[in-house]
Amino acid sequence: MSIKSDRWIRHMAEEHGMIEPFSSRQVRQIEGNPIISYGLSSYGYDIRCAGEFKVFTNVRSVIVDPKSFSEDSFVDFTGDTCVIPPNSFALARTVEYFRIPRNVLTICLGKSTYARCGIIVNVTPFEPEWEGYVTLEFSNTTPLPAKIYANEGVAQVLFLESDEVCEVSYADRGGKYQGQRGVTLPKA
Repeated sequence: MSIKSDRWIRHMAEEHGMIEPFSSRQVRQIEGNPIISYGLSSYGYDIRCAGEFKVFTNVRSVIVDPKSFSEDSFVDFTGDTCVIPPNSFALARTVEYFRIPRNVLTICLGKSTYARCGIIVNVTPFEPEWEGYVTLEFSNTTPLPAKIYANEGVAQVLFLESDEVCEVSYADRGGKYQGQRGVTLPKA
């Protein structure tokens, strides 16, 4: 496996629709205002968070069960920013839609700007031939409310290309999160 460079990522995005929409450079400000950067970097792509959020709530005292998940665990919120309560979390989705090639696996890591504030961004790997909007999890590890900015960078995707094609891809298995469109909750 090898990690892919900006040239490879640009080619795959522009010629094969791997990332849509795609920014071929790091965007650090919008209309003169500084933002948390997104777009193409040397060996990865910084993804953005859309303005659709599901904020965890314990108001209804629902048990968190990954095999039988209740939507009552969340409050839906739409906006340019989202405040996550102390020691809680929120789900969101990316602005970008991904189509991962059959010989590629990705790893996604949170941006240091959020990590240095005690906000952890968790994303599972994008498997070969998976496609969809990525569901993001933001954990606020602090005892204070924490703010997430929509349409700004939140995490970096690294692309690992194998020297051979996998025998069975995510699409071949009929993966349960294939083609997801919005913020997608756990499925058993």
